[in-house]
Amino acid sequence: MSDRRTKEILQQVQAGTLPVEQAMLQLKLEPFQDLGYAKVDHHRRLRQGVPEVIYGGGKTPEQITGIVSAMREAGQQTILITRLSPEAAAQVEKTHPLTYHSLGRIATIGPLPEPDGLGTIVIATGGTSDVPVAEEAAVTAQALGNQVTRLYDVGVAGVHRLLANLEYVMDASVIIAIAGMEGALASVVGGLADCPVIAVPTSVGYGASFHGLSALLSMLNSCASGICVVNIDNGFGAGYLASQINHMEAKHALS
Repeated sequence: MSDRRTKEILQQVQAGTLPVEQAMLQLKLEPFQDLGYAKVDHHRRLRQGVPEVIYGGGKTPEQITGIVSAMREAGQQTILITRLSPEAAAQVEKTHPLTYHSLGRIATIGPLPEPDGLGTIVIATGGTSDVPVAEEAAVTAQALGNQVTRLYDVGVAGVHRLLANLEYVMDASVIIAIAGMEGALASVVGGLADCPVIAVPTSVGYGASFHGLSALLSMLNSCASGICVVNIDNGFGAGYLASQINHMEAKHALS
């Protein structure tokens, strides 16, 4: 259900033209829109504060276009599409103008909201090879209304590069530490920062890194406190979680 439709129902209740019980029934009966190949969850913004995001992997351009159309018709202003191939992006763009971030394979439709979180989300990578995952996290965080600072290629092979940017690390409200190989960056950042650190293992590395498994286990076994870990290459999950943390104070201020 769109924000517009929800507002109409609430206004009818306020005016006394719609009984509360009937309004509740309408809200319950319209939780999603069935397109046949997808059930678009228009209630997600009401439940979680963030509207549904489209995972582009495995979907045809026609399916993505149809889902976007349903979202826009329901009043969703900003739409995020992750794991979108360049070919699919070119097809979707014929119907819905989008901004495609090729490095992170992620696209946005509509305006990005003004940052309204508690502070800044800092995204740090061990190497340049980790940047595609970092860009997925960064664009996700920006689309959810966050100020983002990028610190790329500051891994432990030259830790002075990270130490040269300590002012950003110490000023952050949330840090996303992204690394492959042995994944040591998260522990180093976790030992310096006074804010939550979200560790993202990447599939970057040689054979014994096991496509990110080595970094995943290193991050899970970190001795630094205040670190949580998301799945391998899951930049979207990290950006989403960072946004939730960065908006907690704003959320309580509204309650």
